[in-house]
Amino acid sequence: MRGSTGTFETTLTSNMVSFSRYIGIDYSGAETPTASLKGLRAYVASGSETPLEVPPPPSPRRYWTRRGLAEWLATTFRAEPPTLVGIDHAFSFPRAYFQQHGLAGGWEGFLDDFCAHWPTDQDHVYVEFVRDKVCGNGAARQGNPRWRRLTEQRSGSAKSVFHFGVPGSVAKSSHAGIPWLRFLRRTLGPAVHFWPFDGWVPKSGVHVIAEVYPSF
Repeated sequence: MRGSTGTFETTLTSNMVSFSRYIGIDYSGAETPTASLKGLRAYVASGSETPLEVPPPPSPRRYWTRRGLAEWLATTFRAEPPTLVGIDHAFSFPRAYFQQHGLAGGWEGFLDDFCAHWPTDQDHVYVEFVRDKVCGNGAARQGNPRWRRLTEQRSGSAKSVFHFGVPGSVAKSSHAGIPWLRFLRRTLGPAVHFWPFDGWVPKSGVHVIAEVYPSF
């Protein structure tokens, strides 16, 4: 888990009985929210069952889209019992980024500010388009690839969220995925707890979404 492993496990393990379903999402892939991505995959497990891959809804596209996955999660949360979801891209940025750009308002404010500059949840908006100044205003919200969050420093192997174009980087997936976290937050409200931004201990009966870092 990339959100301080020990803390996450200590906090949630005692509450595991509150979850009857678990979803793991591999968020790798290209930059666009609308094109289908072979690397974008979802797995579901109930109880102690073996995880099963979830195919996208029937359509001309063979693979998930980022929009399709976010909408599927929203629908799933409305219909299913409390679910624990892990997504493997960064949910926030290093403290230096907040200081550099004078950001306040906590994580909620960060999401709004990020989406205003990196609108990668809009149709036909690629991360590279924003980086190349074709759309958005990413130039006003840049980060230094030397900046890393404490959790990335402690993991020993995690790359900076601003380190584009290197093996193992989560820069593109993070810049493409963060707006969909805001979509889920706005769509589902208090039914979903984003850990740890909404607090260390989730309330009973809510769904939980957390950032994860696969170890293999």
